[in-house]
Amino acid sequence: MSINQKLIDKFNKNIFYNAELSNYSWFNLGGPAEILFKPENKKQLMDFFKENQKNKFKITILGAGSNTLIRDRGIKGVVIKLGSNFSYLKLIDENIIEVGAATLDRKIANFAKENGLSDLEFLSCIPGSIGGSVIMNSGCYDYDISKVLISVNVIDINKCIEKEIKVEDIDFFYRGTDLSNDLIITSVKLKGIPKKKDEIEKRQIQFLERKKLSQPSQVKTCGSTFKNISNEKKAWKIIKESGCEEFKEGDAEISKKHCNFFVNNGKAKSSDIEKLINKVKKTVNEKSGINLELEIKIIGD
Repeated sequence: MSINQKLIDKFNKNIFYNAELSNYSWFNLGGPAEILFKPENKKQLMDFFKENQKNKFKITILGAGSNTLIRDRGIKGVVIKLGSNFSYLKLIDENIIEVGAATLDRKIANFAKENGLSDLEFLSCIPGSIGGSVIMNSGCYDYDISKVLISVNVIDINKCIEKEIKVEDIDFFYRGTDLSNDLIITSVKLKGIPKKKDEIEKRQIQFLERKKLSQPSQVKTCGSTFKNISNEKKAWKIIKESGCEEFKEGDAEISKKHCNFFVNNGKAKSSDIEKLINKVKKTVNEKSGINLELEIKIIGD
């Protein structure tokens, strides 16, 4: 019996071969996953990791795909995308929410509002799921995940053990953490501050309006492409000052509304986006001496 057949027999409807990953990227781009695994629960995820100790497939974790460019030839090994049972919200104390790792950030913001919890309004502007947002230390408007996080529940891919990691044991930095790539987040605990629902709603609307005015919507993009250098040196401004705002590659171009948002106009390839990224990076470095760092992740072959 082949390894593939063993996986099919053991995990049945949760295993997919040559699955199109363009369906899971906000760019709507990318080649297939050799194997896509969508676990239903933690037990099944743990069983898979135990099985993989024999198979030794390379594992790639894919979140909401809101900040990920998947290359045209796809991804070898196993891509894990947490199933719908990992998307849930529970109020476990008067100001603490437990959230499944696959839960969309905007749903958390709305749930917090309905339960009279403030300080989570900024999540309504973050395009992604909470697991990826923790890994990225996502944030906006002077807020980020590290300021509202209590702890994360994780499974160690290699050791097949589950543990809780407190926020004080995680080193957070701008758009990143020191959490190991050998960990997959299954759930998160967040804290809010009790406040009147109408005050929370007002603040949330202000954030969303601010986003609407400055960022493109209803287009195929994965958000900010490059990290800001500092509060004073914004990536979009550096790109504009370097004369890159009209750059194009194939059907990929820079958004007219925000220079740090790269867009698939419908017929682009992943390679077009990547060429555009490299072209901007090279030009900015030549013009300003600044080496822009990616905020989006590029994965695959």
